[in-house]
Amino acid sequence: MTVALMWEARAAAGRGARLLDWARAQVLDPAPLRRETFTAPADRVLVITWWDAPYDADLPELPDPPAESLHRPVHRWRFESVGEP
Repeated sequence: MTVALMWEARAAAGRGARLLDWARAQVLDPAPLRRETFTAPADRVLVITWWDAPYDADLPELPDPPAESLHRPVHRWRFESVGEP
């Protein structure tokens, strides 16, 4: 089964580049099958990791960044792949 973990944060004003650098520097152990990092307007950063694991598996997740870097709390979601149509 493939599980995707999504981590999304919005940076405090003027701290988008710092938040992106912070997110990229976070190491997950063990490493996921795949990891992608995205940005969006309003200094948002999204990290998606893919894992070969059951939905409720205990998987490493990105932690919360320093509070002064954030506009609001981090959002996290977990999804299970249903395959291709």
